[in-house]
Amino acid sequence: MNTTHTPNRRMNWGGAITLTFVLFASFIGGMVYWMCRQRVDLVRDDYYQTEMAYQHQIDRAARTAMLNTAGLFAYEPGRKQILVSLPGPVSRGEITLYRPSDRRQDVRIPVRDARQIVSTARLAGGYWKIQVVWSDGQVDYFSEEELFIR
Repeated sequence: MNTTHTPNRRMNWGGAITLTFVLFASFIGGMVYWMCRQRVDLVRDDYYQTEMAYQHQIDRAARTAMLNTAGLFAYEPGRKQILVSLPGPVSRGEITLYRPSDRRQDVRIPVRDARQIVSTARLAGGYWKIQVVWSDGQVDYFSEEELFIR
């Protein structure tokens, strides 16, 4: 008769609880490590200072709403360009192609004329905002539209 004893390899409650805690702690540690390595951008570096001066922005947008700004932006995907047509004379201004998902792709273009063509050939496809700030020499204006580039 063979009297060799094979040990029982089943895990007891204490081992199962310990293994569960170790796996959970490893999962949490991995998630913390992964989250710390993610890049988080503010929309602007000077976000808080800009927010304090936002009333000026609201005033510019309200003045622009009183103008006839229909057709201010015309996107032509076949030609890979945006036609910006500002109402009235323009003394100075700036066009900003703002990429909400990655501020490193933002583009700023000075306004040279009331009608200006902006190339989109070098822009990545996806969601963009076109923001235009301009002045007629006396009053400042602001307009913004959303754009999806293919």
